[in-house]
Amino acid sequence: MRQNLLLLALFVSFFKLIAQDLPTDYLPASFHKERRAAVRAMMPLNSVAVFFANPQRNRANDVDYVYHQDPDFYYLTGYREPNAVLLIFSEEQQGQDGQAYDEIIYVQERDLQAEQWDGKRLGVKGAKQKLGFEMAFNGREFINSRTDFKGFDSVLFFNFKNDYRDLKGTADLFDLIRAFKEKANYPADFNPTRQQLYTMINSSDETNSEQVVLTLGRYLNYYKDLRKDRLLSDFANAKDQNLRQEIKEKVSLELRSNNLNSFMLETIMNRLREVKTNEEIKLLKKAIEISAVGQIEVMKAMHPNMSESEIQGVHEFVYKKYGAEYEGYPSIVGGGHNGCILHYIENNKPKVGDELVLMDLGAEYRGYTGDVTRTIPANGRFSPEQKQIYDIVYKAQEAGIKASVVGAPFKAPGEAAREVITKGLLKLGIISDSGQARTYFPHGTSHYLGLDVHDRGTYESFKENTVITVEPGIYIPEGSDCDKKWWGIAVRIEDDILITEDGPVNLSVMAPRTAEDIESLMAEKSPLDDFVLPGLD
Repeated sequence: MRQNLLLLALFVSFFKLIAQDLPTDYLPASFHKERRAAVRAMMPLNSVAVFFANPQRNRANDVDYVYHQDPDFYYLTGYREPNAVLLIFSEEQQGQDGQAYDEIIYVQERDLQAEQWDGKRLGVKGAKQKLGFEMAFNGREFINSRTDFKGFDSVLFFNFKNDYRDLKGTADLFDLIRAFKEKANYPADFNPTRQQLYTMINSSDETNSEQVVLTLGRYLNYYKDLRKDRLLSDFANAKDQNLRQEIKEKVSLELRSNNLNSFMLETIMNRLREVKTNEEIKLLKKAIEISAVGQIEVMKAMHPNMSESEIQGVHEFVYKKYGAEYEGYPSIVGGGHNGCILHYIENNKPKVGDELVLMDLGAEYRGYTGDVTRTIPANGRFSPEQKQIYDIVYKAQEAGIKASVVGAPFKAPGEAAREVITKGLLKLGIISDSGQARTYFPHGTSHYLGLDVHDRGTYESFKENTVITVEPGIYIPEGSDCDKKWWGIAVRIEDDILITEDGPVNLSVMAPRTAEDIESLMAEKSPLDDFVLPGLD
């Protein structure tokens, strides 16, 4: 007995010690609480929003991938562990003990033996003290709770992707979702897209029914399995307004058969996460600057005998030196023709030689990710053809950044950049018709940036304190229908832009962008020049 008590005391002392040695610049609990309040303010009356933590994903055998929290869950809680569920209520609820509450978090239970292997858990006490929740319980209490989801007009949730496993023990994510489905009377054939289309039909009237039919037709063309739904297909084919009204009444009855809503949270979270708070911008700026420093150090270290994976390693070494937890997405390092593969992640070319190297990488810092791309000549000097293509992309990016202003449509940077690239390709004779430009510039220029590299947003007109990327590119694969001297040239330049009332601010500006500045920096000595490892057989 005394030995057991001593062991327990050692465990407690050990975890108290390590708990003090953690970064201190995470988002404060007040941020997450304010974000939950913002969600609550956008919810319909008599509703509950249910958020689940990300699943743990297996890498191989008994080894899992490093756990990464669902960004929405982290945004609302600050909780970075698996096996958790958050409930947000639109109005105050009354507990059996008379206590009023409007939110509850259920977390994974403390387990000293598991924590010896996998690290300390916050538990209920930590969720209250560290995350600021007044109502926090262990996950098994959600399973045993009497929460009556059928008593709400709307139960808001993201539909399940079925990528979670049934782990050992109880109250894992599998158990939490199963309990929710039972409590919420989740239909076995639930289809969130069908429900969304039903809702669209139910809200239609004579003034917009033709537009609803057009939209419905596009969905049915894409989701072929939905064509089997008689109500959807009948409404899409109905020519008479009276017939549409009859179908609408049947749809209304179907919607009233359950209170589940799996699409409203998408709209709520898109609007909230699109515009960044000052706390978010501070962390995002740091993630971006770390990413930019990675580009700078690689420019100084680059030489023709480097491999793509070595280049990747230098970037990610810089990230770790600054305390970044992860890469924001799989690193892209493409030498020569590999740069023409937009999401190339193999990064296994043994030597980059005298080719251009396209490097699209970003550090994730305290949940927020940078996304910076530079394209540089491995030998330190652009060839005439490489520089001509590079300068077109640079000018296109400048035009795209200039167009990134408050009130402009989301497509404005892309349109501005595409115009420059089209003219440039025509001038060089790479294309003979403006319609051919998309062959060599096949993607858009911009996406939102934040907790996700392709972050949530509305894709409406630009708002103040939104962060986007501007990333035009030209890619000319070998065998292209143009002069061979252009083959294998791939250039993308990507920067992270904060949209303000005073105009766009380039947060990744410290990484050189012009061909001249890149060549100048590449001529500098690198601290890695003298870092030589022993040869191996």
